[in-house]
Amino acid sequence: MDLHMHSTVSDGTDAPEELLGCVRRAGIGLFALTDHDAVKGCLRIRRALAPGDPRFLNGVEFSCRDEDGKYHILGYGYDPDSPAIRAVVDEGHSLRMKKVAARLDFIREKFGFTFPEKEVRILLSLECPGKPHIGNLMVKYGYARTRDQAISEFLDRARFPTAYVRPETAIEGILKAGGIPVLAHPAYGSGNELILGDDMERRLRKLIGFGLRGVEAYYSGFTARLVAETLSFAEKYGLYVTAGSDYHGKNKLVSLGNTHLRLDDGQAMPKGLERFLEDVDLR
Repeated sequence: MDLHMHSTVSDGTDAPEELLGCVRRAGIGLFALTDHDAVKGCLRIRRALAPGDPRFLNGVEFSCRDEDGKYHILGYGYDPDSPAIRAVVDEGHSLRMKKVAARLDFIREKFGFTFPEKEVRILLSLECPGKPHIGNLMVKYGYARTRDQAISEFLDRARFPTAYVRPETAIEGILKAGGIPVLAHPAYGSGNELILGDDMERRLRKLIGFGLRGVEAYYSGFTARLVAETLSFAEKYGLYVTAGSDYHGKNKLVSLGNTHLRLDDGQAMPKGLERFLEDVDLR
């Protein structure tokens, strides 16, 4: 299974229909599309599904921030037509577009980086533009060697502490839409921040108070220690467990199905994951 991936509706390089083909070829039996601040890709996947295809789960990922830092909140099994989820999507998209414009202004004023008007129009016409798209433009026009350098050395210097959906807003919207809110890669915060031990537990306890119901314990970027620590908190607080690669196509060196979850070598399925699969709406 792979419950965390992105398409061209946000910052992946595969269209939803192409992504479905990749999932088929990878032999994945259950998958979710979790585009940033968007549900349109899930609707396109559902239209493209054919008899015998892998099981599909509606997903979404909201970039959130509050006084304690940044969180990525995943939502699963929600009703995509629910006004509650649509309201969070609209808020997240509006904030995202404001940040794109502000980042373009920042790199122009701070570093003198400009792009042709046609390129800017194309950027702003994308479903869900963000730092990777601006970074690609910077590489194209010689302002950076790589997209990662463009983001870390230039784009990340622009700060927007209040231009994010708050985690309680995202969690509430997912719950009201009949979905399950899950904290993506709980050990990762802003930038290279690593959240462990007591710090992770404090964040989890706060989010649980808002209605958080699960954690992404199996993740492509996690070490065995991070998996074990996240699983221990899931067991302690009775949380669901999910597994995801965070696949972005060519925008990340992560392959589909790379979640570090291995059940084919005799390992028992974690109880939190088993409960998640029993309770989530897989219609």
